[in-house]
Amino acid sequence: MLGPPRFDTFHAAYQSVLHQLLAEPQYASSSRGKSSSEILGVSFTLTDPRQRTPYLTARRPNIVFNHAEALWYLAGRADLDMIGYYAPRLRALSADGQALTGTAYGPRLFSPRGRSQWDRVVDLLRSDPGSKRATMLIMRPDELVNPANPDVACTLGVQFLIRDNALHTVAFMRGNDAWIGLVCDVFSFTLIAEYTALALGVDLGTYTHLVSSMHLNVQDLDRAAAAVAEPTLAVPPTVAMPRTSPQVLDTLMTWERHLRHNERPLNLGSSEISHLGPYWVQVLLLFEAYRQVTHHDGPISGRVLRELTPAHQWLLAARWPDRVPS
Repeated sequence: MLGPPRFDTFHAAYQSVLHQLLAEPQYASSSRGKSSSEILGVSFTLTDPRQRTPYLTARRPNIVFNHAEALWYLAGRADLDMIGYYAPRLRALSADGQALTGTAYGPRLFSPRGRSQWDRVVDLLRSDPGSKRATMLIMRPDELVNPANPDVACTLGVQFLIRDNALHTVAFMRGNDAWIGLVCDVFSFTLIAEYTALALGVDLGTYTHLVSSMHLNVQDLDRAAAAVAEPTLAVPPTVAMPRTSPQVLDTLMTWERHLRHNERPLNLGSSEISHLGPYWVQVLLLFEAYRQVTHHDGPISGRVLRELTPAHQWLLAARWPDRVPS
């Protein structure tokens, strides 16, 4: 069969990508002061895009940032105030200290609400489910005008195709840092795919990731080798997202702001979040855990940890082992 290798989980796909970069790199490349091992034209397909997280202790995936970035996109935002709280390293990419340009896919995909690229492709697929035109473009030609621009989009575009009543998604990347960017991009784009399938009322199909330059920076080689060497793990079952309205997104973003600014702790009994459902409440619980990590000393409260799924508990413990009681 002519096509990319298929994996049931991103955990398996990720270990395979790292293994290939370590064992059989095509090139030793260098760009913008960074040396890396590189393979050109890498692709893989996930048969279950909900399995979007690698459960690797050596990688220590940041599940809080992953959800924050995906919501930042869905909300059509570009501000550093939100995303810089979860990933301070991104502040160095901002030209004005207020917003991001290339990294901020949200305004290009989801703004303005009701007239965005996403709205147009959803309308197209509703009227012509067999269309091959439902593509959202991300990288812009003007990003290369300034050779010193530190924030150029890594993603060229995302395409949706409905086949056999399932939404299949393909992401096209000009490049991916296999240690950092790959994990974040797959998480966000598979979540957006699930969100879109629900909006269209179709099943969630496959997710295919196409990368021109898959690279692993020299400084990350040892950690990547440790991740590849980890024993096979039984990946936890996933929870399906419910159909999510703009009103639910607004409530999520309101509570995200409260927690980020440490204005008040999460109150699961609040009538404001009673309509969110278990899936999105889990995300707010992760944001509450991060609020405690960021604004307070000591362990994350037992009340929060008990409400989280075992998978989320594991991910928090892997990321912040000194803040999660054993």
